[in-house]
Amino acid sequence: MMSKRVLGFSLAALLFLALFLAPSYLSAFKLSLLGRFLALGILGIGISLIWGYTGILSLGQGLFFALGGYAVAMHMVLVQVGDKLPGFMARSFKPRITELPWWWQPFESPIFATVMVFLLPALTAVIIATLVFWRRISGVYFALITQALVLAFTTLIVSQQSYTNGFNGLTNFSTLYGFNITSESGRVGLYLVTVVALLLTWLLAQWLTSTHFGKVLVAIRDGENRTRFLGYNTTPYKVAIFTLAGVLAGVSGAFFTMHAGIISPKDVGIAPSIEMVVWVAIGGRESITGAVLGMVLGNLAADSISSQFPESWPLMLGVLFVIVGMILPKGLVGIVERFWPHRQEEASPALNALKSEVSDA
Repeated sequence: MMSKRVLGFSLAALLFLALFLAPSYLSAFKLSLLGRFLALGILGIGISLIWGYTGILSLGQGLFFALGGYAVAMHMVLVQVGDKLPGFMARSFKPRITELPWWWQPFESPIFATVMVFLLPALTAVIIATLVFWRRISGVYFALITQALVLAFTTLIVSQQSYTNGFNGLTNFSTLYGFNITSESGRVGLYLVTVVALLLTWLLAQWLTSTHFGKVLVAIRDGENRTRFLGYNTTPYKVAIFTLAGVLAGVSGAFFTMHAGIISPKDVGIAPSIEMVVWVAIGGRESITGAVLGMVLGNLAADSISSQFPESWPLMLGVLFVIVGMILPKGLVGIVERFWPHRQEEASPALNALKSEVSDA
């Protein structure tokens, strides 16, 4: 019989093989579009780790996605304009801007911008998680807090038109580390780097979930109070995994911005943050591979459907989420598991493993 992990590796091997061969059979435009969705796959893995494996529903991953996206976009905008002010700053009258703001200046360095892609989401996630989890806030209250933070951040971006270009976002850039990523060869190179980043993230997640740390995460999901009773302080574990999910969201935002050529509030607000969770649920939140599949296939479908039915799309998305939650709680991966024979697993193997460790100690 095939175990769930072997099944996941089999599906992932086929998926990544097809992805690495994509430049040979896709046009430059379709390759760039696929690259965006693969970038979102990195975000999906983070959501799977925090929600599927730890049982913490976050509706605010768009915040960390935005931090990573804006960090790389700020650098690329400055490279594009050279010694001049970005156009939206030069056109500003309230306030009148005559020189680059001090907090923009460090982003002239590509190394600084790259570090900020990781550091800004990490620091923000640590602060949020520490304040919330140490007070043992969880469930729907935590989800609402994260959603409120996304709303606050997008409102801040829109209100600071002179410094962020407001609702229009940051765009019109093409160069990163001296490479033109909008050229045909540049797009192929960026796509392959994105696939490699997704593969490394997938391998990291697979390794992490197989360790003792991963077992504790699943035990928290299956019964946090029982996990505490076994002698584990669950708060550091939740802070750590929330921070990792935030960093992955930031990296995802950076790659998405490079592929799309733009980052704006409409890409990171409440609706996109909810969409991120919906696609992971459809793919299978308890499966790393399922989360990636859900993100890629879901966004491929949404790209065509939402353009044809823009007003009805939010309602359709909500109905889809409810249907999946009721009929397919394990998502598309659950369907595969149902019809593909595999070894029967324990109801709560993580808790049982922790109990064994405690009794043997």
